[in-house]
Amino acid sequence: MLQMAPAALVDHYLGISRLLAGQLDFRSAIRAVAAEVGHILPHDHMDVCILMVDGKYHTAYETGMSTAWGELKSAPVANSPIRTLLWGEVDYFLTDDACADPRFHFEGAFKAPIVEQSLRSRVHVPMKVQGEIIGALSCSSQTAGLYTMEDIGHARAIADLLSPYFFALRAAEQAQRSAIVEAEARAREEGLRQGALKLTEALEQERQRIGMDLHDQTLADLTRLARRIEHLSRTGDITPEALEPLSRSLQHCMQDLRHIIEQAKPSVLQLFGLAQAVENHLERSVRDSGTAIEWELADETDGACDRLEPTVSVALFRIAQEAINNAVRHARPSAIRVRLSCHEAGIAIDITDDGEGISRPCGRIGGGLDNMKTRARLISAKFSIGAGRAGKGTAVRVLLPLSTEVAGMHEEPR
Repeated sequence: MLQMAPAALVDHYLGISRLLAGQLDFRSAIRAVAAEVGHILPHDHMDVCILMVDGKYHTAYETGMSTAWGELKSAPVANSPIRTLLWGEVDYFLTDDACADPRFHFEGAFKAPIVEQSLRSRVHVPMKVQGEIIGALSCSSQTAGLYTMEDIGHARAIADLLSPYFFALRAAEQAQRSAIVEAEARAREEGLRQGALKLTEALEQERQRIGMDLHDQTLADLTRLARRIEHLSRTGDITPEALEPLSRSLQHCMQDLRHIIEQAKPSVLQLFGLAQAVENHLERSVRDSGTAIEWELADETDGACDRLEPTVSVALFRIAQEAINNAVRHARPSAIRVRLSCHEAGIAIDITDDGEGISRPCGRIGGGLDNMKTRARLISAKFSIGAGRAGKGTAVRVLLPLSTEVAGMHEEPR
């Protein structure tokens, strides 16, 4: 295509090498050398396609025209119009009109930019490091029949200059990604460790509370009953009138024990499932509050909640239980709504009220909130709390990611 003296070619090759120096990312590197490459291979569009380490995906960095190729972070090699080059089945691609060349137009090929930008003349060569293909250099022109076999040699020389630098950039990027992944994993591990410690402390406090309730209330009542029975046995005054107070006291003790057991072990959850357990707790909490609170529970999960692991169900129930308790005890709401939904993102539980919000210094933010966050983290769920609609009240959401097999049948989150 271009008749250029060897000395001029060497100058341009040296210019490419100088321009690469100091470039720290793929995009800046390809843009830095574009003009110098253009002296050797005139082009309307140039890109460097880099294979990812697994060899199944690639990403493109382009200059000149902006196309859909450069917008994707990764794309399957199997859909690349030059897949046979990336697989090493051919050593180059040269075409006078890619818009009509059948090699670029197979089923599933990501060929749209070729047609949309009229990239007719195209030359492609592999980029290799120690014999391994790491990507491809591509130059394209809207002018048909522009490139010749001589340009294949020029393209290979340019690719040889670019390959070591782009290989180093890929290695550096991979190392950076690995470091980020490792740092995130350590942060999650530390977060879970701290969360587990906080939850253990909360469970110990709960155990102590249950012990105090049993000691101060139930045990004291049973002790009084034992003394009354001992007194009756000594006096022999065992009449229906004398036994009636004992029976009533025993019933009170049994009721207190049931309440303590329900707080420690959500039997409704085990027997009837998550939605029923949450509804049962919501109804009882509103009723015991003695205030007129309108409440509603909507289960839109189509039974997905019933397929959860028991430990996950318990954690979700405890989060909902704490959120409901906070709303009833502290928010002074006129209405509480609980919605269980299932969609592509997973199972979501939303607890909303129209009360006084979370800014009051009454204790709504504290240990209970920490426990909810910790329980969510331990089951890999997302937890959020904030103002309700129009800035009124409080909205609590816990979102548990699910497999697409379960979630794909349902609607998107609103």
